[in-house]
Amino acid sequence: MDNLHAPWRIDYILAPKNPAPGRQSVFSEIAASSDDISNHVLARGKTCFAVLNAYPYSCGHSMVIPYRQVSDLTELTDAELLESQHVLQRLQRAMRATMNPAGFNIGLNLGKVAGAGIVEHLHWHIVPRWEGDTNFMPVIGNTGVMPEAMLDVAAKIRASLEAHGA
Repeated sequence: MDNLHAPWRIDYILAPKNPAPGRQSVFSEIAASSDDISNHVLARGKTCFAVLNAYPYSCGHSMVIPYRQVSDLTELTDAELLESQHVLQRLQRAMRATMNPAGFNIGLNLGKVAGAGIVEHLHWHIVPRWEGDTNFMPVIGNTGVMPEAMLDVAAKIRASLEAHGA
């Protein structure tokens, strides 16, 4: 049997899934950080920001996250809700221009039973998809294969966001 090593996954596997009492979510920590390159931040707005998912389903898998830590859509202000949707649109345009996906999965998971990995801080996922990108690796091997480094993907998406403005 051949083995595919994905050593970056161990950090996720071993990391606590909920913040310690009194500690912010990982998203709040990224929001407060000024190191956008290391954190793979793609864009920042007034009420939300976009970041590549550190544990992606496919290349380019990103998230749009309000700065304010809330766990439910009903807790968002109108400004947070509107800007997050605009950022999702911008990301979709940028991904189309740079990655040429055949489609997208866009959505959010609210609550642990719905699949939310970071329950306390809601976030939208935008996952570019290509014909045939679902193969035996994630289905049988529970392993994803990313064809491009995250720093390269982030740089391409950032450049496209800047080139297309708005």
